[in-house]
Amino acid sequence: MSTTLQVVVDGMFRQGRHNLAVNLVAENGQPLPCWQPGAHIDVHLREGLVRQYSLTGQSDNTRHYQICIARDQQSRGGSRYVHEMLRPGQVLRISPPRNLFPMQLAGKVILMAAGIGITPLYAMAEALEAAGVPFVLHYYVKQRGDEAFLPELSKPFQHGFCEIWHSSEGRSPRSHAPAELLDPAEDTHLYLCGPAGFMSHIRATAIRHGWQEQHIHTEAFKPLSAVAAQDEAGFTVTLASTGQQWPVAPGQTIATVLLENGVDVPLSCEMGMCGACLTRVTEGEIDHRDTVQSAAEKSAPEQYIALCCSRSLSRNLVIEL
Repeated sequence: MSTTLQVVVDGMFRQGRHNLAVNLVAENGQPLPCWQPGAHIDVHLREGLVRQYSLTGQSDNTRHYQICIARDQQSRGGSRYVHEMLRPGQVLRISPPRNLFPMQLAGKVILMAAGIGITPLYAMAEALEAAGVPFVLHYYVKQRGDEAFLPELSKPFQHGFCEIWHSSEGRSPRSHAPAELLDPAEDTHLYLCGPAGFMSHIRATAIRHGWQEQHIHTEAFKPLSAVAAQDEAGFTVTLASTGQQWPVAPGQTIATVLLENGVDVPLSCEMGMCGACLTRVTEGEIDHRDTVQSAAEKSAPEQYIALCCSRSLSRNLVIEL
């Protein structure tokens, strides 16, 4: 069971044409928990509105956290609330950092971001620079003026560099592939963050040029497309600890059924993107619908299910609760 922290909005800063960076400090003035690049926090913006945002900036700074949020025209509420309602001095609850997008040891790292996907990768660039690991950061935006953290990314780095590409000038991710993407090396890892179409295209390009799957790391922004409820089959969920069973009807989530029957479920994003509700499955075949686990994790001998969105391909699913 996670606990939450009380923080104060200590400052808000425009980052490019469409983004707001938000600095958060502990309400009690104490340092915040340590974090590593790739980590995110759940931000309780108001009652019933919880969103996950990547921490960005220098990860050795525990005096404050920084997140950055784009104004999303398709906002489900979080982006709109931050841009229109959130103000300095406001007190929020946040979760401790969770890292489902960690960096691995590598001889060199290629970072590729599109849009607000820059937030975790900017933190990675700063950490790689501090650790002396060679890196390249390729950052794609639509046009000049859209860039977040432009002064920070324009500074000279000792161990790497950042290239910013503008689609309006003919350098979109689909028309431009950096040399490092076309020439993989055994000790090089690739990290991607941005819209699903961007990551799908870059991943496919990388695989086509010889990258190994285990060297490609991604973080999704949005859930996989939902399967229509009429195409779903019902199944039974069973608790391994007590043997209690309940039916899960088409259109229902396992989490909903468990909560209705008094079983506590640690929910957060409720879209299979944050990993808060991942639970071990001891029997049955999972219909994975989350984006938080990799393809390798979804086919590993030990299986975990995102209770908020995934379902079962077998008639019964036994979960370790």
